[in-house]
Amino acid sequence: MSDAVEKNPWAQLKAFTNARIALGRAGSSLPTAPLLAFNLSHAQARDAVHQPLDADALRRQIDAAGFATLGVQSAAPDRQHYLRRPDLGRKLSDGGRALLAGYGAALDDAPDVVFVVGDGLSAFAAAKQALPLLQAVRPRLDADGWRVGPVVVATQARVALGDEIGELLRAQVVAMLIGERPGLSSPDSLGVYLTWAPKVGCHDALRNCISNVRPEGLPHAAAAHKLHYLMTHARRLKLTGVGLKDDSDSLLPQAEAERIGAA
Repeated sequence: MSDAVEKNPWAQLKAFTNARIALGRAGSSLPTAPLLAFNLSHAQARDAVHQPLDADALRRQIDAAGFATLGVQSAAPDRQHYLRRPDLGRKLSDGGRALLAGYGAALDDAPDVVFVVGDGLSAFAAAKQALPLLQAVRPRLDADGWRVGPVVVATQARVALGDEIGELLRAQVVAMLIGERPGLSSPDSLGVYLTWAPKVGCHDALRNCISNVRPEGLPHAAAAHKLHYLMTHARRLKLTGVGLKDDSDSLLPQAEAERIGAA
């Protein structure tokens, strides 16, 4: 019996991308295997949005890696409010605000940088990618004398939640590590948003973004290189956003670029 699936001449290119190309054809329909794979990916993307972050477990992992941690929640009381009211995800709950205000006021020396790990639209990303990135960038920051504040694990978080957190902890710069909107081939992508002089009311033009941090996208070592570059130049220029360009790739030696790209 002949194969009922008609092959696509682009099939060999599938080795270089997770995109849905060269799926083949069975009559006028998709073959069964690609259709089932699509349905699975769609289910995984939906799960990424609705799956709650196990913040306590993540904090234990980050604590074990040598970081101090704090836990807060946004003003969104649950996932349904978070999805329907984006504004609530951009500000702290009353309890979280009181906790951070007290912690920040008690600090003898304000931190240079505060990392916030937020669930965002993919708790999978926060759980899987945040700690490896923190571990990859920490030695670079220690070598440059950065004072690293507590890692704040935030649930029901939007990007701008980092502004209020950074302001209360009196940080020079805040790095928000947050789960990105999941795609059909990337349910666990982490985004990093860097903001100098964080305060309530900062807008997106004041931020730098590193996107798609995951082994199948931008590997942790490469993301750490970019983040360290941006933080170094942010401290020198006293700004982030449209005035700070990411030229980190041009400064990466070829051998190191190949090693990081393969990480």
